Amino acid sequence: MRFRLIDQVVESSESRVVAIKAVTLAEEYLADHFPSFPVLPGVFMLEAMVQTARLLIPESDRRFVLGGVKALRYGSFVSPGEHLRVEVEMKKFEGELATFRGEGKVLPPGVAASDADTAVSGRFTMRPVRTARIAVGARVQGDATP
Repeated sequence: MRFRLIDQVVESSESRVVAIKAVTLAEEYLADHFPSFPVLPGVFMLEAMVQTARLLIPESDRRFVLGGVKALRYGSFVSPGEHLRVEVEMKKFEGELATFRGEGKVLPPGVAASDADTAVSGRFTMRPVRTARIAVGARVQGDATP
């Protein structure tokens, strides 16, 4: 299952992307998080930063996934009717590891980005998907040797 969390890219350069995630009551997961106080789950805030960061990784045949997270902090809630403004900057891309700094701000209707509260911020890395060889009995699946 895939969730496309980014609704719009508003700024883009070689090393920085700003994107918007609109939060609406139509999103299924809000019914459970939390029934009487629906808010965008923190893990989806992080995923919105990851999806934004993917836009900065040079095109290749490899798919990049979250590799690690450091100093992740959550602040304000993002409720239905509000937007999460995600800003991600690529700090470095060495070998197969890309390092980013990201921040998500809550944009209630009528509030400028400069006046918005921080919902999430932190540093994270992304790496190519690694496939594992699966051991089946005495043989390794995909290995032709007996």
